[in-house]
Amino acid sequence: MNVSCNEDYIITRYPQPSIQIPEESDLRYLASRTRRSALKNGPLHGIADIRSFFRTNEKPIYFVSATAFNLLGIDRWVRNFKFLNYYDSFDGFHPNVFVPEERGSREFGSIEEICNYLLGHKEVADFVGRRGPGGKAAFLMFDEETEQLAGELGLEVAFPPASLRHRLDSKIVTTQLGNDAGVPSVPNTMGRADDYAALAQLAHAAGLGDDLVVQTPYGDSGQTTFFIADEGDWKTEEKKIVGHDIKVMRRIDPRECAIEGVITRHGTLVGPLMAELTGFPELTPYDGGWCGNDVFPDVLTERQRALARERTFAMGERLRREGYRGYFELDFLADESTGEMYLGELNPRVTGASSITNVTAVAYGDMPLFLFHLLEFMDVDYEIDVDELNERWAHPGNIDDWTQFILKQTDDRVERITDAPSSGVWRMGDDRAISYARRETDWHTVSDEGEAFYLRIAGPGHYRYPGADLGIMVTRGRFLDDDHELTDRARHWIDGVQAQFASVPIEPEAPSIRPEPFGFKML
Repeated sequence: MNVSCNEDYIITRYPQPSIQIPEESDLRYLASRTRRSALKNGPLHGIADIRSFFRTNEKPIYFVSATAFNLLGIDRWVRNFKFLNYYDSFDGFHPNVFVPEERGSREFGSIEEICNYLLGHKEVADFVGRRGPGGKAAFLMFDEETEQLAGELGLEVAFPPASLRHRLDSKIVTTQLGNDAGVPSVPNTMGRADDYAALAQLAHAAGLGDDLVVQTPYGDSGQTTFFIADEGDWKTEEKKIVGHDIKVMRRIDPRECAIEGVITRHGTLVGPLMAELTGFPELTPYDGGWCGNDVFPDVLTERQRALARERTFAMGERLRREGYRGYFELDFLADESTGEMYLGELNPRVTGASSITNVTAVAYGDMPLFLFHLLEFMDVDYEIDVDELNERWAHPGNIDDWTQFILKQTDDRVERITDAPSSGVWRMGDDRAISYARRETDWHTVSDEGEAFYLRIAGPGHYRYPGADLGIMVTRGRFLDDDHELTDRARHWIDGVQAQFASVPIEPEAPSIRPEPFGFKML
């Protein structure tokens, strides 16, 4: 008997009865066809419809960045989602990561430069062209040149304009918007200072005292936040401060926290609050620099969690009035002495914390927060109950424990890497040594605290230098104890990863090494 098949029908050469009882599989197929037709012709009603919409999505969607880290795993939720990256963290085995083969040896001054390089690459243009028109592109960082290059490839940027993001990214503008929204910052003043006397005068006029924190408007907090208690501290940092508008704050004893949200047409959605790992010398050479996150149900007190959520919602609504929509992240500083929750920084984009936000039980109970961002740029009407979702996501029972650290080169040396740990799942044995367990493209199969997913950033042939990003580890449980110190388990994982690297000193004629800008919540 000759039989021809496709995924929907089986047709034989023999005549069939005029009336047939449908098989169960046929009924499922017809139901799915009916549902897909309804989704295309009307608004999406609630989470079930939205999830189905993305599962059957036909529009090409790209995340363009140095690595896939920030949105790793979103391709499990969104059909036709691809990563366009410069670094191949997976040695070619990730089915949805595209890395151009011809890259050569290049220096980049920013993540925007990496994105622009990728969008201008012939291999990337050919790849995008083969997948058809009408695509959407998301970025970690981008500028006006990125927008132009994306347009030349027929891609629509799935974010508000770069000019708006740049303005909102200023720490000074963030403070002003927070004041407007009723979201307080640490007591502060704004101005300029050309010498220590001018700084002291600014601070004393505002009643801030002598122990100060100074920030310039742009840049990551590990490299553009300065702790100044006397003229000696000023002398150390003055070249980075003079000539800039500055925010001068009273120094407090804070617990750093982060929270992400999405501004939708129906209101602001608020994700789970997470603790931040900052300034740990085992992970970063930058005092105060971000190096990871812990998310667990009882971050801080119930009152502080409620304040953080209320103020994130208020800030989202204020950003909406500025014309912003989509994904954003706020840093909060919980004052150890008063319990007050102060606004720290705004990141109008996905961040390094997005990887944790999008893997928690909240995400799997409903869907990752980033999908709500995509909806705002997918040319589709939808309906959600923001209040209901926010209430459900605030419940501690809907938050499980996850943690991550970002490992930078902390030693003051420059070497060429000859061996590095591979991306995938690693296992810690009873002797605390770690070993490679299996290939994985993200952390969804990490089963317990004895397993962790490692994403390689620096590999063989790359250089390690102070501040260079080496890799990222994600696992279940916590890396911080109740005193906000690294747990023994965290230290064992850090030591285990570092032991996997081998490197050799660079030759005298080797090219100069300039630190790549993968810093605060960027990567």
